[in-house]
Amino acid sequence: MALDRIEILVEKYFEAQTSIAEEKELKDYFTSPDVAQHLEQYKPIFGYATQAKQEQFTATIPLNTNKHKSVVWLSVAASVAVLLSVSLFTYNHYNQPKPQALGTINDPEVAFRETQKALAMISEHVNKGIGSMSYLNEYEQSKNKIFK
Repeated sequence: MALDRIEILVEKYFEAQTSIAEEKELKDYFTSPDVAQHLEQYKPIFGYATQAKQEQFTATIPLNTNKHKSVVWLSVAASVAVLLSVSLFTYNHYNQPKPQALGTINDPEVAFRETQKALAMISEHVNKGIGSMSYLNEYEQSKNKIFK
């Protein structure tokens, strides 16, 4: 009867349907010395938790304090470098001359001449673009002749 129950619990365990109490029952069974011969293969699975609880780390870890001192000096040097770069940036940023107001002309005649120059330059570039469009017109006419 008990062996039948253990076999049913093993099946339920591998289907992930066991409760915590049933898993404890399986662990107790597989850690006991009288495990059925055909269930011996499952003994390492359930005996692992008990064995893992008994393991302890006994090795000593040597502490290297010289490395700690170099890390401290390295962090101090990095802090100084950051502080120096922030202070230089702030100094350069606030000591630069203020730019003049661009595009502000008080004399109306000078403003008129500057506006004419700007419009002439824009007109020149637009005319270049329109000249390039004549090639597209020729291409369109040739295409219409061929694909009529």
